[in-house]
Amino acid sequence: MKLIISKIFPKAIMFIALVCLFISCEKDDAEPDSTWNWKAETTVNENEVAATGVSNWFKAEEISDEIFSRMWLKSWKENCPLKRSELRYLKVLHRNADGKPQRGEMVVNAAIADKVLTIFMQLYEAGYRIERMVLIDNFNANDETSMRANNSSSFNFRFMTGSTTKISKHGLGLAIDINTLYNPYVKQKSDGTWHIEPATGEEYAFNRDNRTDIPYKIDHEDLTYKLFTAAGFEWGGDWTSLKDYQHFEIDL
Repeated sequence: MKLIISKIFPKAIMFIALVCLFISCEKDDAEPDSTWNWKAETTVNENEVAATGVSNWFKAEEISDEIFSRMWLKSWKENCPLKRSELRYLKVLHRNADGKPQRGEMVVNAAIADKVLTIFMQLYEAGYRIERMVLIDNFNANDETSMRANNSSSFNFRFMTGSTTKISKHGLGLAIDINTLYNPYVKQKSDGTWHIEPATGEEYAFNRDNRTDIPYKIDHEDLTYKLFTAAGFEWGGDWTSLKDYQHFEIDL
């Protein structure tokens, strides 16, 4: 009996050691818990970001069942012809209104996911402030409500006005709106009145060039403008028939 135990015991010890080593390696390779359990609009400790590495906080993932359930019949309508595989769910850090690191989320076209992640990482590292970044589905895919909350977002499926076949840039996940309340959409109507989105952004809509009283103002000197346009995006603030100061879009 002692002989049998003496032969089995070393093998058992070796097996246990190998199991422990495997578990240890798995832990080393795993993402940090704070980046794995993602909840947008929650803040992160600066030291934790530094300890885990900034790049670990910027991820592009396929649209999971959980995320798709949030989008269904909101940003993703029943007549949406896209495939889920054509979109990506982004996890990013951004500096909130107080300058603190905050978890953000966004759905964009898969073709531009890496490009957009790079831009947001550059903005974060530069200390650029984006007040809020959650899926527009949190606002039932209502653009006006989302913009009034100064929410930055991208994908929201819809066809272009007057068309039943041509999909808008936001409907393709190829347009991104940043700090929307303070950078409104502005268009003069045929009767001389103005259409402004969000309506609560009217005080930020006019005479913007020389104003210093507009928080989060996007103009040609702003870092978002420089980074997005350098990456091939077009800025709505450069349009002549209307102004969409929050808006950046790209062609594939």
